[in-house]
Parts: sequence; C-alpha cells; structure tokens
Amino acid sequence: MGGQGCSAADGLLNDDNFNEPMPWIGIYIAVASLACLAAMAADFIHGFRFRKFWFPCNYFSINATSLTLIAVATKLSVDLNSLMPSRCDQLSKLSSAALICTVMGNSMPSLGTMGNEELFMNIMALGILVITIIVNICIQLATGAIFVFWKEHAFIMFIMLVLLIVLSFSALTVPTTKRYLEYKYNKKHELALKEAPCEINCKKSVRKLKEDLNKYWMMAHTCSPQFVMGRSVTCTASGAFCLVCAAILGEAIIRSYYMPRSLNFCSGDSDYKWTTSLVLVTQTAAVGVGTIAPACRWLFAIRFRCPYRGNKKEWRKEFRVENYWIQKLEELKDCPLTSAIFKLRSRYSRRVVHDVRNRVLDICVSMQIGIVFTSKMIRFLSIFTVSKVLLFCERWRELQRKLQFCITVLSNDSEQDFLQDSEKDLSRFVLHLEGEEALVDLMIKRNCDATSHWFQRGKKAQPKHLMNLLEKSSPGLKGVAEFDMCGQVPSLDHEEPPNCWSLPLVTLTSIALALPNIDGSSIKELKRGVSEGLVCVKHMEYYLDAKADLTNIKKAAEVVWTEVDLYQKWLEVDLTKFSLSRETPTEVLKELAEIARNKFLELKKVHMATCLKENPLKWHVKVLAANSMYRVSRSLLLNDERINYQTSEKLFDAITVMISDISCACMTNLQQVISVKWLNSAIEEREESVRQAVFILGKTQEILKILDQKMLPDLDSCQMACIDEWRKSSWTFDSSSPETDTISSGSTDVYIGID
Repeated sequence: MGGQGCSAADGLLNDDNFNEPMPWIGIYIAVASLACLAAMAADFIHGFRFRKFWFPCNYFSINATSLTLIAVATKLSVDLNSLMPSRCDQLSKLSSAALICTVMGNSMPSLGTMGNEELFMNIMALGILVITIIVNICIQLATGAIFVFWKEHAFIMFIMLVLLIVLSFSALTVPTTKRYLEYKYNKKHELALKEAPCEINCKKSVRKLKEDLNKYWMMAHTCSPQFVMGRSVTCTASGAFCLVCAAILGEAIIRSYYMPRSLNFCSGDSDYKWTTSLVLVTQTAAVGVGTIAPACRWLFAIRFRCPYRGNKKEWRKEFRVENYWIQKLEELKDCPLTSAIFKLRSRYSRRVVHDVRNRVLDICVSMQIGIVFTSKMIRFLSIFTVSKVLLFCERWRELQRKLQFCITVLSNDSEQDFLQDSEKDLSRFVLHLEGEEALVDLMIKRNCDATSHWFQRGKKAQPKHLMNLLEKSSPGLKGVAEFDMCGQVPSLDHEEPPNCWSLPLVTLTSIALALPNIDGSSIKELKRGVSEGLVCVKHMEYYLDAKADLTNIKKAAEVVWTEVDLYQKWLEVDLTKFSLSRETPTEVLKELAEIARNKFLELKKVHMATCLKENPLKWHVKVLAANSMYRVSRSLLLNDERINYQTSEKLFDAITVMISDISCACMTNLQQVISVKWLNSAIEEREESVRQAVFILGKTQEILKILDQKMLPDLDSCQMACIDEWRKSSWTFDSSSPETDTISSGSTDVYIGID
C-alpha cells in the first residue's frame, strides 16, 4: 500500500505524485502575469492614443482584483521549498519580485480615484502582500533556495519597500488635494457662470457652447485626481525607481546568459519544469511594458521643470515641501481621542496613549517631509543630468520658430494673437496645487486643443441617417400631438401611463414596418434613422428623467426595439408576414390595435392579476408596450378618418413625419444635456463627462442647425424635457394644420372595462 503513494503507517507522500500538479501551477502563474501585462499595456495604449501622457489607470489599478492577480503572479517569490536550481528558475524568482515593483509604480495614479475607506483598505492589503514577499525572499536567501542574484534581490527588495512607503504616504494627500481642488473648482465655476450665464432656455451658438466647454474642460482636466497624482513629485520619482528595477532585472538576465562563468547554477530539473521559462518570459515582458508609463511620467516631469533650471529663485522653491503633503497628518494630531480610549480608567494610561499617538504622527510628518524632499532631489538630479540635451533641443526648436516666423504671412498674425488671447483666458481656469504655478502655461499648451480634438472626432461620427430623418419634420412639429389622441381613444384601464420619448418612436416604427407595399429601401432608411435617433434619445432620457420614474417605460422601448431591429417582430408578431397578408393600411391599423388589446388582456392575467390598478409606472414592460401599440394604432385610425390615408405610402410618409417631429422635439434638449454633463458630475468623473459633452456637441452640431429652423413652444427647461408637457401646451394644436383643429381637448376620458 505504501508503494501506491501514501503509507498508512508513516504518512509519507510519493514525491512524483506530489509534484505532478506543479507545471499546471506554473501555467496559472504565467496566465496571471499575462493578465497584468495586458492590463498595463491597455493603460499605456489608452494614454498614448488619447495623449494622456501621465497614463491614467483605467484598466489596471490597485484594487481587490489586481491584488489577487499580483499575489498569484508573484507566487514564485514566496515559494520556500520547491526545487528551482536552474538559470530560468532563479531568474523567474527575481522577475516576480521586479513585477510587483513595476505594478506599484504603474498603478500609483489610481490612488486618486479612491474614497478614504477604499484607499485605506487597498493600501493595507498591498502592504501585507509586499511585506510577505520581502520576508519570504529573505528566508529563501538564508536557506539557500535563492543562491544567486542575491545583490539584485537586495536592491529590488529595497526599491519595493521604498515604493510601498512612497505609495502609502502619497495616499495621505489624496483627501486633502481633492477637498482643496473641489473648493477651487466651485470658485472657478462661479466665475464661469458670471462670464457666461448658463441659461438652459436660451439658445447658444455652437461656437459659444464650445468656448464654455473649453473652460470647463480645463477645469475638469487639471483637477482630475489621476492627473493630480500623476504629476506629483512622488509619482514621478516612483517612475525613476521602476526604471532602476527594470534595469536590475535586465542586468541579471544579460549576466546569466552572456556571462555564464560569473554564476554557478545547480544541476537538476525544477518542480515547475518548463513553465518557469514561460513565467520568466511573460513577467519580463510585463516589467518592460509596465515600466513605460512610470518612466514617461518621470521624463515628462523633467521636461516640464527643465525650463526653470537656470532660475535660482525657482529652484529654491522647488525644494520647499508644500503644506498639503503634511496637512492630513496635522489634522490627525488635532483630532480628539476616540471614545474607546476614554474608557480607560487610568488618566495616566490615556495620557500615554495620547502622547504615543502624537509622537507617531510627528515621526510620520518627518518621514513625509523626507520622502517629498528626496523625490524632489531625484527630480533635480535627473534634470541636471539631461539638461544639456534638453537645452540643445530647446535651442533647435527656437531656431525653427524664428524661421517659421519669418515665412509666416501677415494674415496668420491675427490668428496667432487670437490663440494667445484664448490661452491667456484659459489660464484663469487652470486648477493647480501649491508649488505648481510653473506648470500652468505648460498644461494649457498641451491640453487646450483637447476640445478641438474631441469636437472633430464628434463631427466624423455625425448620425447622417438621423439628420435625413429630421429634415422631414413638419414646421410646427405637430406629430408630437397627433401620435396619441388621448382625449378620443378609450383607455384599456382606469389610468394611463405617461409617455416617454423612445416608446412612441419604437411603436410608430413597428407600425410602419407592418404596412403593405412599402419599398424596402424606404424601410431600411427609416430603421437606420430611428436606430441612430434612439441612441441620442436614450442618452438624453438618462439625464432628463430627474423627477418622473420612467424606468419601466424606457425599458419597454428597449425590449421592443431589440425585437423589431433584429427580427422584424413586435412582441412575437412577425411584421414582415403581417404586411404581406394585409392589403390596406386601415386593415393593418385595426388588426394591430386588436392584437395589442388582446396582448394587454393576456399579459394582465399572466403578470398583473393584482397589480393593474396600481401605479401604471410599475406595469410590466410588455404590458406598457401593448398599451402603447393600442393607443397609437387607434389614434392613427382617427387620423385616417379625418385625413383619409388612401394608400400605404401616404400613411408611411405620415408616420415618418411623426417620428421626425418627436425626434426633433426631443433633440431640443441637446443643450440642456450637454450642460448637465459638464456641471453635474463627481470630481473623479468630471473630465470624462466634459469630454463626452464635447464629443456630443461635435456629433450633433448639424442637428442643432436643423432645430434652429423650427418653431418651438414657449416652455421652460423642465417642460421641454417631458413629451407630455409638449402635448399639453396649446402651442402644439395652434401650430397644427386646419385638419387637426377638430381634436377636442376638452372631451371626457373613456376607458374599457376588462374585468
């Protein structure tokens, strides 16, 4: 029985069976390392693509998921007793240690996006992981499990510890800087409102909206928590440490492969077998890719500060530790002791606890000052080292500017003056911390054209089919009132749910697809226009649905449109077959109304036996869709009786105009949505919100021009956002054609009992 792999007498395991899963564990480590590599590469590509050269952490940040991946990826560094005698085995232990240094330096800007509690928990978890790795490496150095590269391991452990301390103390500044920049943002926001009152009702030109967005972009961009952390002196210094760490790993690899006589490796096979080579390659690539972003932050910090290297007064300021670095620690000293401490009976014990706390905080303040000063010294030495090269580059660029100035035509002078004036104007909206005054001009030069970039990208993504659809709208947008004759169509229940913008569009499109003898190209063009329109409509409904809870109604529109768009079906009714088996538009409308009524009755029994008399906003989505189809079909039948749609083509054109009118009425809220996006957002999301607002403005500028030609009702911003408010306004009927004057707005409501 003992030969089978386990002895009942002594409990010994067969080594062959015990080590059999080890290559699979090696593959698991390589996959985790590859995931870290992919996430860091995605952050680098994103930052380079969008010209964010502080490389924000969108895909790889310090959180529970990334810490779990790092713990798996660095398993070889904490493996105390597995046989790892060869070159690849020992190098893979070193690469695992180097990887965590790279991850810490790469992920440092992500600290700015965290709340106080999340920040504390993540730093604590990272600290436990790093200390565990350092302790395990020291044990392996003592036991001989790591028998080469001991100097490299010592250097990397030192860098790992330094990065952890820098990361932890940098996290202390995040709440302070956020609070300070939020205060400055509110002040600058008040200034922007005074210069350009944000009246939602009043129309602004595209150029004026773009100017306002330039100001808000500069404010949002310069107070972005990741950008603030990315341009901090500790973050840029961590880039230098990551670069040194990558260089140490590179030196060890080169020395082991090209100078083999300087190292003596043991013979034998690793327990992980061939997978250690896979881990080494993956982790070396991860270290190389992950070092790019921290190194770029370090190099750009040198580039930013280099113009002031000759100014002694500026350099004296450079070594001054700003107040915000230690403000949080000073605030902690001023905080009273917790109630748990006061439960100590002895007054002497409470005094000892109080004195110890203050002493520890004094040490932390001294450490913070030392970290900041050392980081500034690293930046100074870096600038001093490369200043000659940068000075040559600056002189070359200055010569190019002079040559360009000589050949510039006079007509460009006014344009250059305009750009300088705009930059000077934007400088008032740059939010910076103490000691960053020298960066204001550089931040403007590198980021003032960001709005133009996103505006142009929006112009390239203009919804052409939607614009063609909007061109077909009526001058008075009377289709907003005609699609639902609420005073003449009997209700299916005691109460009617309110309308949203998207559900009538989807219902009208479904009816249009059910009409017989309609040209396929016309149907395709309508579907494309509605599809592009619904993207904008849903986006606006998300921001405009502040008071009314129209979630179920909007969800009903999404459910129905998915079925219509993909399968040409409405609640399992095949619209294509439906159009082939009917001959006249009146027949189509009557049958659709009857089908919708029957669906309503059927769905009532299934979903809403006890809930139908409650708030219609809580109805099931399919019940809401059936109710909408019934009301719209019956309303079109009433229009048919008055206007006499003789052919399917005429009804199709009338429905197209209604869809266009509703879309136009909804699009009148574009300016409001753009304003909401740049005003109402948290500090972590503000930059992305303003960028989206600029993109939307570029995407919809032609739509805004179309809307300028339309007659609009005299409604306030809240009423403009609600389709039912449009329908209630007397303007809707006054601007209609004479045929619609027969609508009786004062008729009594009628409903059908369906008990």
